[in-house]
Amino acid sequence: MSLSDTLSNTMIALKNAESAGYEVCEVRPASKLVGNVLRVLKEHGYIKEFEYIDDTKGGAFRITLMKRINDCGAIRPRMSVKHTEYEKFESRFLPGKDFGILVVSTVEGVMSQKEAIEKGLGGVLLAYIY
Repeated sequence: MSLSDTLSNTMIALKNAESAGYEVCEVRPASKLVGNVLRVLKEHGYIKEFEYIDDTKGGAFRITLMKRINDCGAIRPRMSVKHTEYEKFESRFLPGKDFGILVVSTVEGVMSQKEAIEKGLGGVLLAYIY
């Protein structure tokens, strides 16, 4: 497993832990980006909670799962998207309309595509989850 992309590793770990039926998943190393993506997943009810653990080796996140994730993944390569183009990417990464979210990095921070559309913001696609 490559340690170069912490977001990809986190999404894979979440999917594997969910399919194996675990209640808690631990991912390392921790990063600000991963923390922001986890915050969006928590706001939308895909994970119960997460906490940062400082282990002096890059840190880790302990994530409490809710058994609500069917599939998730990082979007590679990270694609720029205008606020008018979200529908195109929703149909590409999500199974149906209003089912799941795309996680987007915008100038106002990391948020779901729904919030970005409301605010009229474009950004860079980071991940999908449903």
